[in-house]
Amino acid sequence: MLELFNQTSFQCSRIITEQYSTSFTLGIRTLDRRFHMPIYAIYGFVRCADEIVDTFHDFDKKALLDKFREDTYAAIEGGISLNPVLQAFQLIVNRYSIERELVDAFLDSMEMDLYDQSYTPDVYNKYIFGSAEVVGLMCLRVFCEGDNSMFERLRAGACSLGAAFQKVNFLRDLKSDYLERGRIYFPGVEFTTFDPVCKQEIENDIERDFDAAYQGILGLPPGARQGVYLAYVYYRTLFEKIKKIPAARIQEERVRVADRKKLALLAHTYFKFRMNALIASFF
Repeated sequence: MLELFNQTSFQCSRIITEQYSTSFTLGIRTLDRRFHMPIYAIYGFVRCADEIVDTFHDFDKKALLDKFREDTYAAIEGGISLNPVLQAFQLIVNRYSIERELVDAFLDSMEMDLYDQSYTPDVYNKYIFGSAEVVGLMCLRVFCEGDNSMFERLRAGACSLGAAFQKVNFLRDLKSDYLERGRIYFPGVEFTTFDPVCKQEIENDIERDFDAAYQGILGLPPGARQGVYLAYVYYRTLFEKIKKIPAARIQEERVRVADRKKLALLAHTYFKFRMNALIASFF
């Protein structure tokens, strides 16, 4: 019956992913089937932690996050949890030897969101690493399936991809992060003085991350490459849309890619992989 509980736990993380992110769900579905549940488990874990700090405003967020951290470590060390999300996550952490320091860094970044603080370059880089780059590294551990030399070779690209995704999110959510949570993550940027120069500097930085990430995608195992590339294409599409919008509009609206466009991107990338086309030609 433990196997039934494990299967049910993975399904809980799958449902969380499907409810919260159509783009990542589409990306996961284009991975080789053996990667589906492991990546759902990672997403379910990070989404729950993110919800604690971003959404549960009527509760003691610090107490909830501390308990989540405690339960996470207990699940990993004991190999069992009655929390289905943590049960699925610990199975993947232990199966793929995901480092404790990656989990630590992620939870530390989530805790940073509990406090008002000035995001200096050092603090910003720490937050980006813990909130996004380590998630890419967790997924890379799964994709490499124990091949440490491959993991080390692709580590930098995975970090760049996670950083690009997070920074695009910061630009997209500039208004809601400031008005609803009182945050501006970009160092030296003020919401009231956000202008085309600030926007261009941020976009240049994101462009460098995307360029570095693309090289890493080319080296991924075939079973992982298409799904990761689809996520890359989606975020590049969102980024290109943001680049065309004036800075003042970024302060007023949340840019998104329509669901029908996401499906078109899925069809396009699937066709290109079936035809063995060079993926560099998309943009």
